[in-house]
Amino acid sequence: MAPHAAEWLASLLRSRPGRLEYAVRLASICALTALVAEFYQTPDAALTVYIAFFLNKADRGESLLLNIVLLLLVTLIIAFTTLIAMAVVDARLWRFIAIAVISFGFFFLTSASKLRPLGTIIALIIAYALDLLGTLHGGEIATRELLYAWLFVGIPAGASVVINLLFAPAPRKLAERAIAERLHLSAEMLRAADERVRRDFGESRREGIAEIQNWLKLSGVEKTSPAAEIAALRQAARSTAGVMAWVDAAERSPGAALPDAFRVRLAQTLEEMASILNRGGYPMDVAVEDPIDEPPLSALAANVWSNIKSLLEHFAEPRANEEPAMPRSSFLLPDAFTNPEHVQYALKGTAAAMFCYVLYSLLDWPGIHTCFITCFIVALTTTAETVEKLSLRILGCLIGAAAGTAAIVFLLPSLTSAQALLATVFAGALLSAWVVAGPPRISYAGFQIAFAYFLCVIQGASPDFDLTIARDRIIGILIGNLVMYLVFTRIWPVSVAGRVDAALTGLLERLRTAIRTPGSNARHALAVETDAALGAIERDLELAEYEPAAVRPAGAWLQARRQSVAEIGDLQASLLLMPADDASSSSSVARALDRLRGEIRMTADAT
Repeated sequence: MAPHAAEWLASLLRSRPGRLEYAVRLASICALTALVAEFYQTPDAALTVYIAFFLNKADRGESLLLNIVLLLLVTLIIAFTTLIAMAVVDARLWRFIAIAVISFGFFFLTSASKLRPLGTIIALIIAYALDLLGTLHGGEIATRELLYAWLFVGIPAGASVVINLLFAPAPRKLAERAIAERLHLSAEMLRAADERVRRDFGESRREGIAEIQNWLKLSGVEKTSPAAEIAALRQAARSTAGVMAWVDAAERSPGAALPDAFRVRLAQTLEEMASILNRGGYPMDVAVEDPIDEPPLSALAANVWSNIKSLLEHFAEPRANEEPAMPRSSFLLPDAFTNPEHVQYALKGTAAAMFCYVLYSLLDWPGIHTCFITCFIVALTTTAETVEKLSLRILGCLIGAAAGTAAIVFLLPSLTSAQALLATVFAGALLSAWVVAGPPRISYAGFQIAFAYFLCVIQGASPDFDLTIARDRIIGILIGNLVMYLVFTRIWPVSVAGRVDAALTGLLERLRTAIRTPGSNARHALAVETDAALGAIERDLELAEYEPAAVRPAGAWLQARRQSVAEIGDLQASLLLMPADDASSSSSVARALDRLRGEIRMTADAT
C-alpha cells in the first residue's frame, strides 16, 4: 500500500508545464508585497501577503481582471461595512445580530446564486471587520483601520499587476500550450503508451476544453490577438478533443485498432502540429497521407482513420454555428426559494461561525480568532466537499506551522537584513505556490501551507520570534475545523450521491438522444461533453470517500456507480464508432443505456 501511496503523491507533486513558472511568479509577488507592507508598517502584514494567493491565476489576463474586480469589490464592501458599523459598532448585542444576519444572507447567496465563488469571502470580510471595529475606541482609529483594510487588498493587487504585466504568460500562450500537450499525449498513445501516458491522457480528456476556451475568451478581451486567430484556436481545441475521443475509441475497441504504419504516420503528424503550436502558431492545411503498400483497413479502423484525417485536415477552420448562443440565466438559481438545502446550508454555516465568534469572545482569547475565519473559508454545500477541504486545511496547516516554527527557531534569529527576511518569505511562498498549482486534489492544501507559514514568520513590522502567536492561530484553525466538521456532518448532512445520480441520468439521456443524431461533428461534440461530465462524476465519487459512515453511500452503491462510469465510457466509444445506418448496433447501444438507467434508478431508491 505504501508504494502506491508514494507513487500517487509523487504524481500530484511532479512538475507540469507552467507549474514552476507560476510558483516563482506568485512567490515573487508575495516577497514584493511583504517588502511594501514592512516598509510602510501596515498592520496584519501576514494577511496582506496571503491575499496574493487569491489574486493570481496561471495567465496574465485572468490575474489582472481579478485584481481590478477585487479592488472594486473591497471598496464597495468597506463602504457597506462603514454604514453598518455606524449603527451597531457601539452595541455588542446589535453587532452580534448584524454579523449573524449578514453571515446568513451571504451563506444563502453562496448556495443559491451565482455568487458561489465569493459569497463566503465577502461575508468573512464584513463580519470580521465589524468585530474588529467593535474593539476600537474612537472614530479616527476606526477610520484608519478601514483604510488599512483596503490596503490589505490594494498592496498585493498592486504588486500582482506589476509582476503579471512583466512576467505572466498571455492566456493565448497557455491555450496553445494546452492544445499542444493534448496532441503530444495523443501521439504517445498511438506509439506505445505506458501507464503514465494512459493516466495523463485520461486526465486530459476528463478535464475537457472549458479552461482552454476561457483562456481564448480572455485573449479576445485583451485584444492582443486578431479575432480570426482566436476563432481558429477555438476550433483547434475542439478538433484536438475530437482526435482524443477517436484515439480512445480505437483503444477500447480491438476491431478499430489502426495498424502500426498508420499509427506511426499519425503520431508524427500530431507531434509536428504540437511543435507549431508551441512556437506560437497553429497548423493549417494539414495533410495526412495514407501509408504506402499497406493492406486495406477493417471497416471500424477505416472509420477511425477517416474521421481523424478529417479533423486534422480541418483542424483550425472555424465552422458555422459551432457554438450556439447560451440562454441567459438569472442571478438566483431556479430552486433558490424552493429547495430547503439552501436555507439549511446558510443556517449551518452561520451557526458554526457564530459559535466560534462567541467562543473566542467569551474566552477573551483573540489569538484564536482564526477559528471564526475558518468557518467561512471551508464551508461548502455538500458534506464530502466540506470534509475534504477540512482535511486539506488541517494537513496544510500542520505543514505550514511546522515550516514556520522551524523558521522562527532556526532562521529568524540569524537574519540581519530585510533581504534575508524576504528570501524566507519567498521560499515559503514558493513551496506553497507549487502545491497550489497542482491538481485540485491537493491545491487547497497549498493555500493553508502559505497561511500558517506567513502567520508564523510575518508577525509585525519587524522580525519577531514569539511562538505564542503562531500557537494560538494554529489552535484557532483546528478549533474551526472541528466545529465545521461536527455541524456539517451531524446537522442536515448533504451527500454527493444525489448529485452523482442526477448527472449520470442526464448523461444517459443525452447519449440516448445521440443515437438518432446523424453526423460525425455532433458525435465529436457529444464525446467531448461526455468526457467532461464523466470527469466531474469521477471526482464526486472520490469525494464520497470523505463522507462519514452515517452519510456515505454503501460500498455496493459506490462500486455500482464506478462500474456505470466505466460502461458509459465504453458505450460512448461504441456510439462514436457506430455507422449512422447500423440499426443493429443502434438497438444494442440503446438497450445498454436503458439497462444502466434502470439500474441507477433502482439502486438510488434503495439508498
